[in-house]
Amino acid sequence: MRAVQFQTYAGPLDLVDLAEPPAPDDGAVVRVEATGICRSDWHGWRGHDPDITLPHVPGHEFAGVVHAVGRAVRLWRGGERITAPFVCGCGTCGSCARGDQQVCERQTQPGFTHDGSFAEYVVVRHADVNLVRLPDTVDAISAAALGCRFATAFRAVVQQGRAAPGQWVAVYGCGGVGLSAVMIATASGARAVAVDVSPDALALAVELGAEVTINPSVVAGSTDEAESGDIAAGAARLGAMVREATGGGVSLSIDALGSLSTCAAAVHSLARRGRHVQVGLLPPVLGIPPIPMERVIGAELELVGSHGMAAHAYPQLLAAVEAGALRPDRLVTRRVGLDAIALVLAEMGDDAGPSQPGITVATP
Repeated sequence: MRAVQFQTYAGPLDLVDLAEPPAPDDGAVVRVEATGICRSDWHGWRGHDPDITLPHVPGHEFAGVVHAVGRAVRLWRGGERITAPFVCGCGTCGSCARGDQQVCERQTQPGFTHDGSFAEYVVVRHADVNLVRLPDTVDAISAAALGCRFATAFRAVVQQGRAAPGQWVAVYGCGGVGLSAVMIATASGARAVAVDVSPDALALAVELGAEVTINPSVVAGSTDEAESGDIAAGAARLGAMVREATGGGVSLSIDALGSLSTCAAAVHSLARRGRHVQVGLLPPVLGIPPIPMERVIGAELELVGSHGMAAHAYPQLLAAVEAGALRPDRLVTRRVGLDAIALVLAEMGDDAGPSQPGITVATP
C-alpha cells in the first residue's frame, strides 16, 4: 500500500510503499477513503507525543470501508462504511466499563500508538468497541472530520461545555476544531465569539454563525505586552476584550488551538461561574500556561478537559448531521492527495494552525 511516513521527528514526510497490515484478532483493517489532516498530526510529526515509535505513519481521522476483520470480531464482517474515534478504547478497563472510552486506561490511537490513516489501509484495534457505522447520507469526505475535530468539538460544546440557548461561547482558534465548535454552539442556540489571527478563518466563522469576531494580531498585536512577550498580560487584555464585547463575559470558553496565550485568555474571558473547556493540545514542550487561578477561585470558574468522544456517543452527532442541523461538509475547504500531505503539515507553525481556513482532507 502507499503511505506517508517519517523516519525522524520533524524530518521528511515521504510517500512510500509498505506492506498491507494484517487484522489483529480483535481488530479490523479499514480501506481509507478519506483522511483529515490535523494539527495533532503536526504535533506528532514534530516529536511532541511520547507514544510514537519511529518510523511512523501519521493520520488519525478517517472514513472508509471495513476491508478485513480478526477472528475475535463479532459485529463486523467486511464491506461496512465506517469511521472511528481518534481515541480507541480497550473495552475492558474501568473507564471503558463506565462508558468513558475517550479516556481509556489502555487506549490506542491510530496515527500515534501505531501507524495511522495517511495510507491506503489503517488498523483499528478492538473493532467491536470502536468502529462507528456511517449513515448512507454521510459521505466519506464529510465523515473524515468526525473522528477528531467535529466529534471532539461536539463533545466539548454539548457534553463537557453544556452550552445552552442564549449563552455566550468564546472559541479561541478557528481551525477545524474551532470552526466546528462555532457551528455546534450556534446550532445549540448559543451566541458565538470567534477569536483568531486569520481574517479568512474569522470570515468563515461568521458564515458558520459567529456574532462577534476578534483578531488579536489587529486589536492587541501592537501592545507593549505582545512586544515584550508577556503572555500573561496579553492574555488578560484579550480576555478583557471578550468580556467587554459580550457585556460581562462568556458562560463557556473553548481553547481549540492549544497555546499558552489562548488557554489563559480563554479563562480570562469567562463570566462568573463560567466554564472553560481545554481541547487544543498543550504538550509539556510548550510550557505552562499562565492561568489566573485567583480568578478561578474568586469567580468560581470551572476548568474541564475534553478528549475526543467515545464511539457509542456518535449516534446523537450523526443524527444531527443527517437532519442537516450540523454540516461538517461546510468545513472542508481543500482536498488533496497523499503526496500533498507533507506540504499541508509544513504550513502549520509553532503558534498557529493551517494557513488555509477550514479542514483539509486527503484521499489515497
